[in-house]
This record gives sequence, structure tokens and C-alpha cells, in this order.
Amino acid sequence: MQDCVLFSEIITACGRRFGHATLNSLPTLNALSLPMIDKLGPKLADWAKDRGIVGVVLDAVGNKAFCAGGDLQLLYASMRETPPGQIPLNAARFFEREYRLDYQIHTYPKPVLCWGNGIVMGGGIGLLAGASHRVGTLSTRLAMPEISIGLYPDVGGSWFLRRSPGRTGLFLALTGASINAADARFAGLVDFVVAQDDKAQVLADLAKAQWSDVADVNSARLSHVLVRHSVPEAALPPSNLRKHFDAIEAIIGHDQLADIARRLQALTAHEDPWLSNAAKTFVKGSPTSAGLSFALWRRVLHLSMADVLRLEYHVSVACARFGDFAEGIRALIIDKDRNPQWRPATLAEVSDDYIQSFLQPPHPLADLL
Repeated sequence: MQDCVLFSEIITACGRRFGHATLNSLPTLNALSLPMIDKLGPKLADWAKDRGIVGVVLDAVGNKAFCAGGDLQLLYASMRETPPGQIPLNAARFFEREYRLDYQIHTYPKPVLCWGNGIVMGGGIGLLAGASHRVGTLSTRLAMPEISIGLYPDVGGSWFLRRSPGRTGLFLALTGASINAADARFAGLVDFVVAQDDKAQVLADLAKAQWSDVADVNSARLSHVLVRHSVPEAALPPSNLRKHFDAIEAIIGHDQLADIARRLQALTAHEDPWLSNAAKTFVKGSPTSAGLSFALWRRVLHLSMADVLRLEYHVSVACARFGDFAEGIRALIIDKDRNPQWRPATLAEVSDDYIQSFLQPPHPLADLL
């Protein structure tokens, strides 16, 4: 049985080393599994304590995907084997350990270069977003498509989408729109765009460079390496987020979700296919997911990353208990009929009290007087 994560070290000219972790699951497009999480976390902790390690490279095998998301098969099985109303324990364990790993990357004491080539979705963006040096390529395609599976942009998505320009983050949360590397850089999700063919030379340059014992010095030096290999601005693909920024601001606005929904419904007829496809995904998506995304957008502005992940844990476990999550996975991944039966079926039926039940789950001793 192959290792789901490959570990090695890059020896540099000064004798210091880079830790190198590679996701290794081609058949699943390197989807983030619990074994991956349980290997990455301890290894990152060891490298953080090793004075000879000056930074970490995180990438994946193959050219198609860095990480296509979390392990939906595990989550579905956990939900299906759990009696209604009870907490699916394997799902809860997965969310806890996944979010701990995301936080570990966000707060890592040494530079982390995450190579986000190809498909990067959901849990993959959770890994990418926290790295100090986030690289996209000309084939990078990012998305937080949770509205189509009855979840919401978790893995810190409530935090980093809130920090995208204007209200583009809420647009991405509600529509699951796919974005390229230029979009991702505009949204603050990648820092550099480098050709995939230049990856081997970037790693070779890491090995040739002289590194310091000071993390800030090494962070700047790593930036210089990546800037030297960055794709010229003129060669970047057009950014739909930048092109349609004003339109997105008007569509999302500062209104209630019902007002936004009406404008997104009208957008399905737009002549631009990127905008119209985004709107169609919203219309077909889970009304509960839309309600959660909107409620979290309003709630998290002044929260820390740690507080956001704590909140998201409660919401994600609630989704696994009684939301549309299992039905969304069934329709998209298991039966593949792409005909989810959402409950509630319309946004008008998603009450404030219902959304609050996800944000503030009931305590098991709430009935004590």
C-alpha cells in the first residue's frame, strides 16, 4: 500500500534543509483524507522544532490537481451509519483534525511554500490559504463549491473569503464559482503565479540558495526566488473577478439574502458565461448552504482565525447531523444523479431560527433546569 503523503528533504548549499511534503493519491485527485492529515500534522510539528529546517514545501503528485477537497466518501459513510439526530463521530473527528492542520499551517513559524497547481477545491484551499508563500500556475482552478453539496466554505473559508476585495468572497461562497490563478491572486488566495514547467527549477534554486536561521529573512529570500520565476503580467489569463468586480458589488450589495438571491436569479440570463454559470449554481444549490454562508459572512468579520475555526467546527458537525450535506454528497458523488432533494427546498423556508441552530448547536444538557 502506497504512502498517502511522501516526505523528503531538500538539502541546500548552506547545509540547511527544506522539508518537502507531497500529497500522493492520484486516483482521488489528492483529496485530503484522515490518514493524510494524521501524517502531515506531526511531520510539520517535527520540522517546526528542527533548527536545521528553514522552511517547508507542500505539493502533490501529478499535474491535474493539488487537492480536490476533503474525503467526502468518509464523511458520507459516517453520516449514513449514524442514527438521525446523533453526531457522526468520524465526521466530527475529521473536521477537528482537518481544522487543526489548517491552523497549524496558518501559524507555522517558518516559511511554507504551497504549490497549488491544477484543481484546488475545498479542503485543498484550506491547506493553500494558510501558507506564507502560495503559488498558482497557469492551470490552477480554485473553487469553494460547497453550496452544491449542502455544506458551506469551511476550512477557514469564512475567514479568508471575508478578506477578499469588496464582496467578492460572498459571491464565491454563494456561487461556488471556479477561478483561475489571476483571480486567486486578486482575491488574496495566491501570492505568485509560476509556470508548472518551472517547478523543478524553483526547487533547484531553493537548494542553491544560502539560508538563514531567521525566519523573516528566509521568508523574504523565498519571495525573491518566486518573483524571479513568476509569469509576466501580460501572460496571465484574464481575471473574471477583476473584470466583473463592479457588477459583483452591485449583485451582492448590502441587502438581505433574499434580495441578493433575486439578483443572482436574474444573472442566470447574463451573456457572460462565467457570471451566468455562477448564478445557475447558486439557484441549484442548497438553500441552507446559502443561508449559512450569508450568516457566517456577517458574523466573522472581527473574529480571529482560531475563533472562526471553532465556530466552523460547530457548524460543520451540525451540517453532518441534520443538514443537506449527506444528500448533496449522495447526488453528486454516490448516485451521481445530480438531483439533490434539499430540505428546506427553498430559501424562503430557511428561517433565521433554523440557521441559528447550526451556529449555536444545542447542548446535550440544555434540558436541565
